[in-house]
Amino acid sequence: MKKEDVLHLEKLMNFLSLHFLKKNHWEDVSKTEWSYIVAELNDLIINDHQQKGIKKEPDLLGSNYLYEHLIINKLKKYYQNENAVLSKPNLAKLSLIVKSLGYSNYIEFINSNTESFNFNDLRINMDNVKQNTDLLDKLVGCWYSYNRNLPDNPLQAKEDRIWRSATEIYKSETSGEYFIERSGGDRHKYFGKVTAYSDYVFIIMNSNTFIRQRHFISKIKDIKEKLKNPEYKLHELHFISTCISFNQEPIALFEIFQKADRKTFIPDSISYPIDSDEIPKSIVKQLEDTEANRIDYK
Repeated sequence: MKKEDVLHLEKLMNFLSLHFLKKNHWEDVSKTEWSYIVAELNDLIINDHQQKGIKKEPDLLGSNYLYEHLIINKLKKYYQNENAVLSKPNLAKLSLIVKSLGYSNYIEFINSNTESFNFNDLRINMDNVKQNTDLLDKLVGCWYSYNRNLPDNPLQAKEDRIWRSATEIYKSETSGEYFIERSGGDRHKYFGKVTAYSDYVFIIMNSNTFIRQRHFISKIKDIKEKLKNPEYKLHELHFISTCISFNQEPIALFEIFQKADRKTFIPDSISYPIDSDEIPKSIVKQLEDTEANRIDYK
């Protein structure tokens, strides 16, 4: 294996550890956890075969394939001795893994994940203020994000545009911070950090394809009282967010994060016309009020 091959394999293992366990690096994953990931991958492979009506029995991964063949015999051997002679992993098996995750083959996976998320560049710090971790824990999970871009001059809004994106908020097991990842068009994805102080939720978000930081602010009325009820569930958040457009004009965005009741997070975005039956009427009403949703930068 060349160094480039090792880095590609490491990218895959980091992707699997983050996707299934929310751990940022393959070294943080135990042997038992790798077996769990194999079981999840095999379930995806079986489901794909069933959905496609393929009668042939699917090729499945051995329970220790990831840990013994890829971690022990490839990555760990390389980092113990960079001059060690390592055979390339089975490309068919690597493609089998990434196909179960929605990629056409291993090469497409590598090309689709050339940018890593640098969460360390995102900082939300407020001195002498305690985080509302009870509220943050309520935010953890899968959401849909509805947003509408508004130009600096509302008279320029000649067409209504609404997007629905798959979004996930989760707590990092390694750092204890709260992270957010959101799908975009093509291979474009957003990533960010989330925090909460008192009744307010703050998100700072960036992109894996270009620098365009966005800041979200939301206030949840009477959240302290609501959190006293152990049965309380948070299903919807209304945000005002800001970013700078490509022509350096400020843009205000009114967004709604709505809880998605689904077991598997699918990093894929779907756009709808504003009159679509898929969009709740209450959201359409909010989005159509361009004046109420604007931010005065002057």
